[in-house]
Amino acid sequence: MTRPTPETLAHTARRARAAADPTVDVDSAAARSAATPAVPAVRPSAPAQVSGAGSLVRSLEALGVDVVFGIPGGAILPAYDPLYDSTVRHILVRHEQGAGHAATGYAQATGKVGVCIATSGPGATNLVTPIADAYMDSVAMVAITGQVARPSIGTDAFQEADIQGITLPITKHNFLVQTAEEIPRVLAEAFHLASSGRPGPVLVDIPKDVLQAPTTFAWPPTLDLPGYRPTLHPHGKQIREAARLMAGARRPVLYVGGGVLKAGATDGLRRLAELTGIPVVTTLMALGAFPDSHRQHLGMPGMHGTVAAVYGLQKSDLIVALGARFDDRVTGKLDSFAPDATVVHADIDPAEIGKNRHVDVPIVGDAKHVIDELIAAVTVERSAGRTTDLGDWWTQLDDLRDRYPLGYDEPSDGTLSPQYVIERLGEIAGPDTIFVAGVGQHQMWASQFISYEKPHTWLNSGGLGTMGYAVPAAMGAKVGKPDTVVWAVDGDGCFQMTNQELATCALEGIPVKIAVINNGNLGMVRQWQTLFYNERYSNTELGTHKHRIPDFVKLAEALGCVGLRCENAADVDKTIAAAMEINDAPVVIDFVVGKDAMVWPMVAAGTSNDEIMFARGVRPVFDEDDI
Repeated sequence: MTRPTPETLAHTARRARAAADPTVDVDSAAARSAATPAVPAVRPSAPAQVSGAGSLVRSLEALGVDVVFGIPGGAILPAYDPLYDSTVRHILVRHEQGAGHAATGYAQATGKVGVCIATSGPGATNLVTPIADAYMDSVAMVAITGQVARPSIGTDAFQEADIQGITLPITKHNFLVQTAEEIPRVLAEAFHLASSGRPGPVLVDIPKDVLQAPTTFAWPPTLDLPGYRPTLHPHGKQIREAARLMAGARRPVLYVGGGVLKAGATDGLRRLAELTGIPVVTTLMALGAFPDSHRQHLGMPGMHGTVAAVYGLQKSDLIVALGARFDDRVTGKLDSFAPDATVVHADIDPAEIGKNRHVDVPIVGDAKHVIDELIAAVTVERSAGRTTDLGDWWTQLDDLRDRYPLGYDEPSDGTLSPQYVIERLGEIAGPDTIFVAGVGQHQMWASQFISYEKPHTWLNSGGLGTMGYAVPAAMGAKVGKPDTVVWAVDGDGCFQMTNQELATCALEGIPVKIAVINNGNLGMVRQWQTLFYNERYSNTELGTHKHRIPDFVKLAEALGCVGLRCENAADVDKTIAAAMEINDAPVVIDFVVGKDAMVWPMVAAGTSNDEIMFARGVRPVFDEDDI
């Protein structure tokens, strides 16, 4: 028995809201929803007698899976025997968390579904963090776990864990397979659910005796997902109302989230922005959706966003949110966020609309269709002469950009500036490089000082903020895009959580490049201790400076990689260039940087965006009367 999907629950909630809001035409939206889901187009397979495990592997092949990341164990072991002869490449990771993040990085870089495999009990529970990470960032991932045999379920058998129950809040859907006969259908449904609508992780838990049972495999199966029909095309009335507001607004902003990337809507976004002349802000998850160098791009909003982007949203009279979710890192103190703005919110997940911020024009639909239809509606408005001069708005925003550009001070003690390292890395590696960041100060500096000109060139853990994400995610991205240079920008704290996957990279021929921004501390935590805890540095020093434990160069070499070290600005370019020349092995650079650098601008947690600090002790001067 399956539980209602989030989309089903959201549909019910949408109907309840529609009862009080006549602008939401639920029935029309449902009529335009996706029809019965289709299995990926592959050659039908004649019935064959196989085991449940054989059916699982054949289903993966039929679904077009080219690689999975995993570790075998007792409960999942039957699946590894037919996998031995499969066309599906299996990459043996060193920890299940690495398998999950690798599947996520693969999915984010390629747009395909990432797949990871683990055994029951601790193998499955080690996937919980990457599953939650994928759920928060809406990443299409299928996690396949072994389970103890059906008669043992509920007996506290060896390596038993209720992974279906554990992951219920952090999966888009999950399955406990009951018979070998249903494996092809469940796998096809899992892939469809993971990749359609709002993407997300789906768990498939398979008992060992089901994997061992004889069955007949045939493809394609018939999918059975009653109630699951994501709305792709927006309601025309809502589109026209949004276009009318865009034509009349004096201080509009396009607030762009990661949903635009997932929908493949970046070309349309640029057309819409240039057609209207409206300023654009891109969230941390949307970097690359709109070129950083474009004149209309104000930068990233939020806690460590640019002054222009933060104030652009804060003082706007119209926010057009596209595939974004008004999360706390963008809004700051919610009741003070953009107090004068009318809000148009477009999202494929109706549960997000109105969740955090009141919405004046709700639009349910896929971002690509929404943007394309907005372009058409705005064109009609402009043809009728309904436009607003945004000259004054741009004068004010340009003034802010000129007065408060992103920048940094060189360390007074002569140590290497982390911002300089990351800035040079971006310039030397170039705009086609995929950059993958861990979590913390280095993540924010990588978002600020590397210019992202193309979609899918920036991968990071945005919603969950998972330390340890970067190395395995970079591995997955490189597997998915073997001809693309992949750099992980990691911190010395994050790096020590999952660097064992470099052994996987070395043995599997996955030449990722890792820039460790080594400040000897848990940098972001130290920054908060400096600002809010009277410089009481409790348990944030890691010993990678004082004791050089571990020595990252020696560690890299022990893991089969090339290890390099850079400690001064004069050597930065040549060290990066040396790493760029190495394409037959993973490379790790230990950039030994100063410990006191901070990330600015900053909106302190729980405060209003009006209280943004440009630097320590420096508040932007902003003339309210001009706005």
